[in-house]
Amino acid sequence: MSKKHETASRLRGRIERVLDAAKAEGLRSGENPAQWRGHLDQLLPKRQRLTRGHHAAMAYSEVPGFIADLQKRQAIAAAALVFTILTAVRSGETLLAKRKEFDLDRAVWVVPPERMKAWREHRVPLSRRALKIVKQAMADYPEGDFLFPGQKAGRPLSAMALEMMLRRMKIEHATVHGFRSSFGDWASECTNFTNEVCEAALAHVIEDEAEAAYRRGDLFEKRRKLMEAWAVYCVAPKAGKIVAFRRKAAT
Repeated sequence: MSKKHETASRLRGRIERVLDAAKAEGLRSGENPAQWRGHLDQLLPKRQRLTRGHHAAMAYSEVPGFIADLQKRQAIAAAALVFTILTAVRSGETLLAKRKEFDLDRAVWVVPPERMKAWREHRVPLSRRALKIVKQAMADYPEGDFLFPGQKAGRPLSAMALEMMLRRMKIEHATVHGFRSSFGDWASECTNFTNEVCEAALAHVIEDEAEAAYRRGDLFEKRRKLMEAWAVYCVAPKAGKIVAFRRKAAT
């Protein structure tokens, strides 16, 4: 835990959930030895947040031009990457997104807790551009559960699909996860939205227990305005219309 904070934290969280599930199934009893709060937090070093520089990030000023180039590519991975950037979610949340999670009338995507790092449901307000991508994907791939399906039936895109898109575009100074930092930098430097709204948009966990208990809402309507502003910034008029993202037939 003292050297590989993020990896250790994720592994501990998964062990905790497995043991909780086993208890619910009647396969074990007693307290969960892997729980953090009130147990391991008294024995192990305090968890440290990742520094912003941990994932290489593209400067937010470069994002509109990058998206303009990305939208010229008729590939499902390109659609998924644009969607990931516009919603500021983690790549895993995009790759495993299911059609049933989207309310097109209300322009809302509800990510279930089991796919969230904080293990809490996350409502994502969809900007007009993000909503268009969702509708296009549903039209192009009307069958199956996943919004962005992979080559094999019933499977989502590969976990490396988005990173490989960056490599094919010869982007070496940024990672997919780094676009969350790009969004955060833009929001803090170019808008008047509060830090609380920006943090909620990134689904960051509130470490302070008192603050977490006080803030019961998810600032959804304010986040909707923030995400719409981000989409307008990212997709400049010169970027053109969103094209149909169709998967090439296997050769």
